[in-house]
Amino acid sequence: MGQKITFNLPDLGEGLTEGEVAAWLVEPGGEVKLNQPFVEVETAKALVEVPSPYDGKLAEHHAEAGETVDVGAPLASFEVEGAESGRPSGDERTPNLVGYGAKESVPKRRKRKRENGAAPAEPPEPAAPVAAAEPATPVSPAVPAAPVSPAVPAAPVSPAAPAEAPSGPVLAKPPVRKLAKDLGVDLRRIAPTGPNGTVSRADVEAASAALAGRDAMRPAASAQGGRSGLAPSGEERIPIKGVRKLTAQNMVASAFTAPHSTVFLTCDVTGMMETVAELKGRREFADVKVSPLLLVAKAVLLACGRHPMINASWDESAGEIVVKHDVNLGIAAATPRGLVVPNIKAAQRLGLIDLAEAMGELVSTAREGRTQPADMTGGTFSITNVGVFGIDTGTPILPPGESAILVFGAVRPQPWVHEGEIAVRQVTTLGLSFDHRLVDGELGSRFLADVGAFLEDPGATLLAWT
Repeated sequence: MGQKITFNLPDLGEGLTEGEVAAWLVEPGGEVKLNQPFVEVETAKALVEVPSPYDGKLAEHHAEAGETVDVGAPLASFEVEGAESGRPSGDERTPNLVGYGAKESVPKRRKRKRENGAAPAEPPEPAAPVAAAEPATPVSPAVPAAPVSPAVPAAPVSPAAPAEAPSGPVLAKPPVRKLAKDLGVDLRRIAPTGPNGTVSRADVEAASAALAGRDAMRPAASAQGGRSGLAPSGEERIPIKGVRKLTAQNMVASAFTAPHSTVFLTCDVTGMMETVAELKGRREFADVKVSPLLLVAKAVLLACGRHPMINASWDESAGEIVVKHDVNLGIAAATPRGLVVPNIKAAQRLGLIDLAEAMGELVSTAREGRTQPADMTGGTFSITNVGVFGIDTGTPILPPGESAILVFGAVRPQPWVHEGEIAVRQVTTLGLSFDHRLVDGELGSRFLADVGAFLEDPGATLLAWT
């Protein structure tokens, strides 16, 4: 019999103190391999698949799905044979996790090959088998299934699906598995329609609608609240946790620590929009998303090079201003889990194509709930794009530890004085919020003016600055 070793929940990211068990991927008694994901843990920053630190068996769960576990508290126990564990007997060191662990567990992301102007699709992420302990959701014969919209085909329920654990893994991404758990849908009973046999979000939603006899996206109007969380009075109560909890803590800390000041600039960005259209037509940009936000990001990076103090932080304990040489550019992204601001490390070193690729990957990963903790820490300057919602501008709160954040508003055709005459031009409003302890009004204004000058005529400004 192997040695029983308790595995404690490690720190899943800088400053995190707890995590919620989202789903167990391996049941007690199940075999696990080194670096095989055995549990999903949702933190305030990301949904993380925790890899097994050993070869052996998962002996015991120390928390149920939905329970919160403190960092350093027992998460699971393993039975490990000394010769197979790869570690000396009795060694209980906590290994690093996704993004920090053994190289074979997290392959490096490769650049997309551009062949004939098309990028190959990424293979789906394999999911571990669904736990056999979870009962299949029964289909009530008394409730007829509601018709499903033709735009979202219903996923048929397989009558031959076994009640016990499946013989092979169910292919589904972590957010899809979490959605299935929340809706009470058994992934093993869904016929997948996604690429390479993966279960998609649409499959889960359609199966939920068919099983529950209602559209999966419409909350139940139960007097007791049911799954929708409605109280008898008609109010809805949502637990404060995860991204929302961390965002609230950070915003309060930032707002009452750093004295905020904001300056605005309304500028003619017709040149920027013309440049975007030109880049979209160029072959080398065929595989990346070219948007006005890309040029705004480039303008910020160039302006940071001209004004290094804007890319700094205030170290109260040391009594120092820390000027950062690398611009770790944060891009605010709205996701189903809340607002997250992952960042691109050393973004100033990237060319325009690489920057576009990095931004696209950053946002898509965040929306899928796959952002790793390392990508959520260490930001030095951020951009928030409220223009996509049709908003002209705002006064954003600084992410903790950063000295400035730029808000990019909607681009609208407006009358503008151009070359001495009134003409219809593409106009936007930029806003810059900054920490007035280390950025004064002059520096903030000069920085914002440089960003606006670049967007008015990207080509000419780029030549003048380089």
